[in-house]
Amino acid sequence: MLFKQQALLRQKLFVLGSLAIGSLLYLVARVGSLDRLQPLCPIDGRFGPRGQDEIPLRALQFKRGLLHEFRKGNATKEQIRAIIIGVRKGGTRALLEMLNLHPAVVKASQEIHFFDNDENYAKGIEWYRKKMPFSYPHQITIEKSPAYFITEEVPERIYKMNSSIKLLIIVREPTTRAISDYTQVLEGKERKNKTYYKFEKLAIDPNTCEVNTKYKAVRTSIYTKHLERWLKYFPIEQFHIVDGDRLITEPLPELQLVEKFLNLPPRISQYNLYFNATRGFYCLRFNIVFNKCLAGSKGRIHPEVDTSVITKLRKFFHPFNQKFYQITGRTFNWP
Repeated sequence: MLFKQQALLRQKLFVLGSLAIGSLLYLVARVGSLDRLQPLCPIDGRFGPRGQDEIPLRALQFKRGLLHEFRKGNATKEQIRAIIIGVRKGGTRALLEMLNLHPAVVKASQEIHFFDNDENYAKGIEWYRKKMPFSYPHQITIEKSPAYFITEEVPERIYKMNSSIKLLIIVREPTTRAISDYTQVLEGKERKNKTYYKFEKLAIDPNTCEVNTKYKAVRTSIYTKHLERWLKYFPIEQFHIVDGDRLITEPLPELQLVEKFLNLPPRISQYNLYFNATRGFYCLRFNIVFNKCLAGSKGRIHPEVDTSVITKLRKFFHPFNQKFYQITGRTFNWP
């Protein structure tokens, strides 16, 4: 009886041992087979030669759109190293969108009006920072608010935030810019079914028949007067003047000058810009899938203006233009 019990126990131990050894052998074999399936370099083995299948950085950023939404406000004061400060109707929106083609540039989508608006400025620098999009340490965060250029308090306020900031000013021929300024206001009045004075009546003082310097559209085009106020806080080396007229007809050379000014590696190429004959100006190509044109409000048709008024305005702006050339070191073919 005892012999039978011992034999039964040895049989159970044999079965359990066999199962244990079998399981161990299976695991060893499984791990070995998995190891053999792995390439020597898991990442390199998945792709062809380096560069052929890489996803463009801008495409990756585009896919991170939701991440940007959830992580707004990470741009530090140090990353806000450049601001487009003006001028109104000079091409600030076009410049901002075109610079956004560069993978090292991240733009604020809306005009923040932090430095020119007392109520916003009172909210503090952290409020401003949180209005900025998410950006990485190697990137430059840029915003544009054209009112900055003509608002008296702004130079000192920006200086207090970052005294080494780089400032972009985009200008157009002053008379053309003033008419464009008027056209935008006129369109807004028409949408509200309101009447508005003709440009000639606003630009020329009816009492003196001279240029009306109280008219904001005229005053904004006296670039040198506003720039002199900025030069009390910043040296001229921290400004870059962009030719807004040339940005319309030949955008790439202007953008390359800005890349150099911002110490960015050259990344924007002719591939990124294509002329849209229907719209009458250049549109943007980020990659093979994603293209973008500026809003339909850009490129408004200007109303006809009396030629004598245009002549008078150009004569008025001429000495201011000459001084602007002298200060900035950049000459334009303005009449």
